[in-house]
Amino acid sequence: MPRTIDLLVIGDANPDLILGPLRAPLGFGQREQLVDDGVLTLGGSAAITACGAARLGLSVVFAGRVGDDDAGRYVRDRLAERGVDVGALRLDRGLSTPLTVSLTRGAGRAIVTAQGSLGAVSGADVPERLLTGARHVHSASFFLMPALARDLGGLFHRARAAGATTSLDTNDDPAGGWMSPEVAEVLRETDLLLPNAQEARRLAGAVEDAELDIVARHLTRLGPAVAIKDGAAGALYDDGATTARTPAFPVEPVDTVGAGDSFDAGFIAARLHGRTPREALAVAGVCGALSTRRPGGTAAQPTWAQVHTPSPITGALPS
Repeated sequence: MPRTIDLLVIGDANPDLILGPLRAPLGFGQREQLVDDGVLTLGGSAAITACGAARLGLSVVFAGRVGDDDAGRYVRDRLAERGVDVGALRLDRGLSTPLTVSLTRGAGRAIVTAQGSLGAVSGADVPERLLTGARHVHSASFFLMPALARDLGGLFHRARAAGATTSLDTNDDPAGGWMSPEVAEVLRETDLLLPNAQEARRLAGAVEDAELDIVARHLTRLGPAVAIKDGAAGALYDDGATTARTPAFPVEPVDTVGAGDSFDAGFIAARLHGRTPREALAVAGVCGALSTRRPGGTAAQPTWAQVHTPSPITGALPS
């Protein structure tokens, strides 16, 4: 069956309020603390990846659920402005839109999220025509959406049966459980897993300083190929047979929120453009790095042409 869209993204979307940098521990007791900057922007791992992929020229549809409120309409409008089809984004009159506040201090950040409609997102929010019409299906924030988590293995199975490839960025598990039968089921239906180094180690049940090569190979035995984001150390890829590494792309970061999601978009786009895993890893690294040049996850996401501007690190990437 012909693929009618390049990418279907399923998952979380919310406004992000980013404040910082804090210069002291967060205080309570009605003490007001002042920071230099604040920005309201589109957030949610899945939403940022969708925007990054659309910026790279893919046709992208987003499926999920937000509240039928000002915040939900803000999310819908920001996605649409960035070229993402929001026809499958449901506005729920009975629930509020999730909200996230990120407080930055130095290189770290504390993230507080009001769950809103996250718990209601499920497989029922994903039209079958999108599963059977997409070249690739991506999902993110697995542990924040328990109903979707239960359904995701089946969604991925049907997408693959229709000829699509699949990818997952679990993001953090606030409950700390990480590996479960639901996760294992989804990984068996996942072509590409996209964790950061900390998430990869926790999914693998490894110690904090475990070698990523060993962690990656362990995760491939659960089903997917793995592309692991490792900050200043770059990134690595392993599919169980071949491995690749790419160094970090040099950039002076303004804000690293969403960089991993832009990495995901770059890897997916490069693979859909027919690039090898090694080339896709380099493209992804550039996308993640360039996205940090402005506050928020979407404001500095690069175009395909910007990614392929020659650099001392990547040289001239094949376009």
